[in-house]
Amino acid sequence: MSDSSTNVISIGSSSNAIYGLGALGAAVYYVQQAVGFWASLIGIFKALFWPAMFVYKLMEMLKM
Repeated sequence: MSDSSTNVISIGSSSNAIYGLGALGAAVYYVQQAVGFWASLIGIFKALFWPAMFVYKLMEMLKM
């Protein structure tokens, strides 16, 4: 009989942790700066997507 289990090696788990900590820190910052419920909700949305916006702005700045 053959064993059907497979070994999966996870690469990049430390980068996931760094992203998670960055998103959590950004969420705390944006929610503290918010005035009202909707501003807090927008702050949480911003916290999840700030790396994408950062890379976009960086690429836009480096464009010649």
